[in-house]
Amino acid sequence: MLNTIRDLDIDGKTVFIRCDFNVPIDEFGNITDDRRIRAALQTIRYCIDRECKVVLASHFSRPKAGVFDEKYSLYPVYKRLDNLLKIKQELYFDDSKSGEVVSSKAKELFEKLEPREVLLLENLRFDARETKDDMDFAKELSQFGEIYINDAFGACHRKHASIHAITKFYDQEHKAAGFLLAKEVNFFSKVLEHPSRPFIAVVGGSKVSGKLEALNKLIEKVDKIIIGGGMAFTFLKAMGYEVGNSLVEEDLIEEALHIMEKAQKNGIKFYLPVDVVVAPEFSEHTTVKYLPTQEIPKEWMGLDIGPATTRLFREALNDAHTIIWNGPMGVYEMDKFAKGSIKMSHYIAETHATTIVGGGDTADVAQRAGDVDEMTFVSTGGGASLKLIEGEELPGITALQE
Repeated sequence: MLNTIRDLDIDGKTVFIRCDFNVPIDEFGNITDDRRIRAALQTIRYCIDRECKVVLASHFSRPKAGVFDEKYSLYPVYKRLDNLLKIKQELYFDDSKSGEVVSSKAKELFEKLEPREVLLLENLRFDARETKDDMDFAKELSQFGEIYINDAFGACHRKHASIHAITKFYDQEHKAAGFLLAKEVNFFSKVLEHPSRPFIAVVGGSKVSGKLEALNKLIEKVDKIIIGGGMAFTFLKAMGYEVGNSLVEEDLIEEALHIMEKAQKNGIKFYLPVDVVVAPEFSEHTTVKYLPTQEIPKEWMGLDIGPATTRLFREALNDAHTIIWNGPMGVYEMDKFAKGSIKMSHYIAETHATTIVGGGDTADVAQRAGDVDEMTFVSTGGGASLKLIEGEELPGITALQE
């Protein structure tokens, strides 16, 4: 049983909330998608309404530990959060640029904190001890709250100090999941255990290796599997097709065959691309061709699914009652190879099914396509949602239950 913030007596206490503010930022330091920040607002406001002093902590990207680097600072998050929270009281931020998370400035701001006020700490990964699940660092962080709340679903699959070790300093009456984390866990477990059928999995992305366990688990649960993205070429090569210079994981060809055999044995319909967008190189100005999967030239590479494939996949989705989508259909970051992913997003959004979008790149595609509001649920964690599909325990969630 997962305790949620509603189960705790937090009135008037200091609350440490581990958030996931790892948002995309452009070269000018502007946040391009603030969905993860907005997703944390419910938990933060709940604490403010109960006269709490609130301390927020998050990682951001992968900075060099112990060294302050402006481009990895949470300062842009602080500015956006200040704008979104619209609280009458103060939102504070340690802007000392020391490269320390538990800095003297942060401690000073914490000491002065009044009820309903919020302090945002600097990027947790500025301290090397965060990713090492270090107990001393966890203890230092625990000084910022009588109550510990984990609302960072996107980081729950990582055994880090602010996710895992810190929970050792709190008993069951003083640690719990925030609203976002509880919602993510409940949604995935409910859909995976009791899906409305037909249940279809749309799986894309570059590599089979990252999604191998998920595919093996999904074959036992779904009625149809649709494969796109770079990972499709490992399956096509396993079938004996010439795939040119397309991305292939040679060591997983046997596993790809095993997955297809398992699907056939279980009566699962297994869809692969029938045509692809190919190019001699990955560049915005390269020549492209739309070819059947049997016709890929030796020196060319597949970078997106073709128009016939998008129509086939659309037909496969027509009778869906539940769709889980994890991974784009091509190299969507470049407009030339984004059409397949954008169309799939539209098709999934247009169905009457319950639609679950895995976080990360998949959520980014749905955002670019303008379909986020049409999806039933958009997860904030790509890696974490995959681990849930695989049936693995997430360290961040297990730690809350201990």
